[in-house]
Amino acid sequence: MQFVHGYALAVAALTTTTTTAVGAFAPASSPRAFRTAISPLGVTGQQAESIGPAQLLRKLKADLPQFDFLAEGHGNPANKIDVPDHVRAVLSKPNAPTREAENEERTHRIRSRAKQAAEDALELKGMLLGEEDEKAWWRTRRDIPKGGRAVTSEDPLTVLVAGGGLAGLVTAAACHSKGMKVAIFEQASSYAPYGGPIQIQSNALRAIQRINPEVYQELVNAGTCTADRVSGLKIGYRKGNKLAGLYDAGDWLVRFDTVGPALEAGLPATVVVDRPVIQQILVKYGLPEGTVRIASRVQSYENLGNGRGVKAILEDGTEAYADALVGADGIWSQVRKCIHELGDGAGGFAASGAAGGALDDAEARKLARDTVKIASQADRRYSGFTCYAALAPHRASNIEDVSYQILLGEKKYFVSTDGGGERQQWFALIREPAGGVDEVPTPEDPTPKLTRLRKEFACTGTGDQDGNVWDQFALELIEASSEDDIKRRDLYDGAPLLTTFDPRRLLNPWARGPVALCGDACHPMMPNLGQGGCQSTEDGYRLVEELSGVKNTREVPVALAKYSRVRVIRTAIVQGFAQLGSDLLVDFDLMMTIPLLGPFFLTMTQLSMPWILRFLYTPEF
Repeated sequence: MQFVHGYALAVAALTTTTTTAVGAFAPASSPRAFRTAISPLGVTGQQAESIGPAQLLRKLKADLPQFDFLAEGHGNPANKIDVPDHVRAVLSKPNAPTREAENEERTHRIRSRAKQAAEDALELKGMLLGEEDEKAWWRTRRDIPKGGRAVTSEDPLTVLVAGGGLAGLVTAAACHSKGMKVAIFEQASSYAPYGGPIQIQSNALRAIQRINPEVYQELVNAGTCTADRVSGLKIGYRKGNKLAGLYDAGDWLVRFDTVGPALEAGLPATVVVDRPVIQQILVKYGLPEGTVRIASRVQSYENLGNGRGVKAILEDGTEAYADALVGADGIWSQVRKCIHELGDGAGGFAASGAAGGALDDAEARKLARDTVKIASQADRRYSGFTCYAALAPHRASNIEDVSYQILLGEKKYFVSTDGGGERQQWFALIREPAGGVDEVPTPEDPTPKLTRLRKEFACTGTGDQDGNVWDQFALELIEASSEDDIKRRDLYDGAPLLTTFDPRRLLNPWARGPVALCGDACHPMMPNLGQGGCQSTEDGYRLVEELSGVKNTREVPVALAKYSRVRVIRTAIVQGFAQLGSDLLVDFDLMMTIPLLGPFFLTMTQLSMPWILRFLYTPEF
């Protein structure tokens, strides 16, 4: 998802006093942060209020005289046009991708491939099983002298990867492409067919292309191009006045293309691909048979020292030996817990990239409460948002012109993106405390998640609980989704910069000895930029590039330390943009009523988009 970066830059340029990244909301016990003990929507938990400058501005606005005549009239007709001239000019360039209209053949092809990939995952195709597992190379501890051994093409570097999500698979594929021996340990019992499609943006595609051209081509062939249409921000409901600008529900605030900056950098256009398809392509074309061992969670490790590698201990007591260990085991990484010596509860169950969405509602309720405890030990930040998400089997009404859009509102926003195959991936992000859960279905209300979302994004009558009548597009997608398909999860991320004075972590942010972290294990991000998986892909590429220069196993710690120093600044910037944008996005509607400031924010946002995209879409990382 590529929308908040421009907004984040504009906000950062205009204000230095705002809610901080690590304290965007008051504690749950603070009465000023929440409305009441009982939500008007009947949802367990309380809704959070905006605080900081936005709260002060709202109070000031409420205290000032209100003149109804200023809000009369209609929005600018130009803000109702999906593809403005400046975007159309870029999309019509000779080297820009040509839009292939939705059609029955393509829909069948994309959906069939996703279904087949899910079936292959359940059948454990390509996994390490049975006799081959018993003879795996990593089970034998080698007799390596102090000072390490020489690394050659005949006796290559060996690498263990904890976690079989996108970060782990890409890292392992990069290792294999450099002639290294690699093994993946994934805690899930299968690559469960869950979750929506993933946007593989231009920068990530370039990394994959360098790692394995065949994998790259398969992903492009399997994907749906989303860079061939407009993206942007819309206002969710009628807002504004004659002094700051009038906007009707669904009017565009900012429109931009993502293909222009990609073409400038010589990068491929962004595509969206189903998660199971990505996994199966990487397993089939990027790795040797039997690289992935499922139902295997790395619980701890021992640095054998002096170039002799590392011993990883799995949850069932199995031991694995290699020259290096990469922790790609997600935001609640057990490897990270060990590296940074975090509390005992910091490495709790993680819904990984392979299995997270396979949770049913009962498991999700328990996980929501448990995660609050885990986060406090793991030094992770609750973003302040709970997120409802689903992949709706629905042809969106504006699919031919719009690939990605956000409807902005007070304390919530609604995100939708083309999922390919006449499907829409949508996310409803609502600001409220962590640990909240929906009511259990009853005969009176068998669909509590849908019931809540219908109220939150009501497009008729008196609208939502704040009296805002939303653009009907949100409910168009919500109503196209079933209760079972809608998943809810609180969103957590981490501090974008180092929050420690430990010299070891300053020199080696994500590494210690022959062990390093990548992906969400070291820089979990809000989904606003759609760069979480993309930055993980860059991590895998850069990590292995550094390892590929190792001539003796004693050099592994130096290579891993360099990798983390190279990557930490870029990922911190991207992570910080995502945090700032998410924290302030729900107050964007406030700007629509402030003369001068509101129009200035919109102008700065529009002007900043190409520059932020140029930063993201770099060919070097």
